Amino acid sequence: MSNTTVNAAAILTPEQVQSLVVEPVTRQSIATQASTPVFITSKDTRFPILKSDPDAGWVAEGAEIDVDDAEFDELEVIPKKVAAITVISSELATDSTPEAQEVIGSALVRSLVSKIDSAYFGNTITNGPSGLGSLTDRQLVLAGVTPSNTDAFLEAQSLAENVGANISAWVTDPTTALTLAKLKKQTGSNEPLLSTDAASPTGKVIAGVPVYTSPYVPTTPARRVWGIAKSKSFVVIRKDTTVDIDKSAFWTSDRVGVRAIARVAFAFPHQEALVEVRLASPGS
Repeated sequence: MSNTTVNAAAILTPEQVQSLVVEPVTRQSIATQASTPVFITSKDTRFPILKSDPDAGWVAEGAEIDVDDAEFDELEVIPKKVAAITVISSELATDSTPEAQEVIGSALVRSLVSKIDSAYFGNTITNGPSGLGSLTDRQLVLAGVTPSNTDAFLEAQSLAENVGANISAWVTDPTTALTLAKLKKQTGSNEPLLSTDAASPTGKVIAGVPVYTSPYVPTTPARRVWGIAKSKSFVVIRKDTTVDIDKSAFWTSDRVGVRAIARVAFAFPHQEALVEVRLASPGS
């Protein structure tokens, strides 16, 4: 963290950046909750893509076993810079109490989470990583404008299982989640489509899978519920997140600018393991 005339150590030390910014972002971001976070120290990382399995065969006892190599490709991922700036009073900047640090960290965390999640559930972001909306090989289930049962979600689970994956999270926007919560599991049933499960991290499940909500899941051109396999979706975060301060830009008002910079990207090496349940009719 950069030293300035406002006593940078009283804001956030490098250790505090991890505990007050990086860790809360990981906990609060729906993207990182539904995916597997990967922390790196280099400028990029690579994920193997299995294009074909090795071919097994029946072999007579004592006979040579034919060698057949698995075919791999690589997905290169380069984290992109995401930055947030908040403005605080000089008094708060020089306050080293845990409460003051929490206020500063919380403001930065909220800003970073909004940018990360909007990119993850979005399409291609200028200067940023491409999200779920950019995937051309994700699987699609059309659930009808207003699904009346869990059939579409069971179909989505089956599609994921057909390619060797298991959906571990459903993610949708809050309005769509409310719509689903009002529906019943089957015609004539009083059991809600979104079941309550105290053992679930979200408390709500569809077909046994936790339901997360994020305001950053797009609702146009249609509402959707993403079925995400945690083992096939990755949020890559570089470990060099920084928090710097500067009062020069706000000198006339005796305030301080606090800036956080992180580098984040997404990796979907097995796109078919991600299923979009779209609330639309066939032909939409």
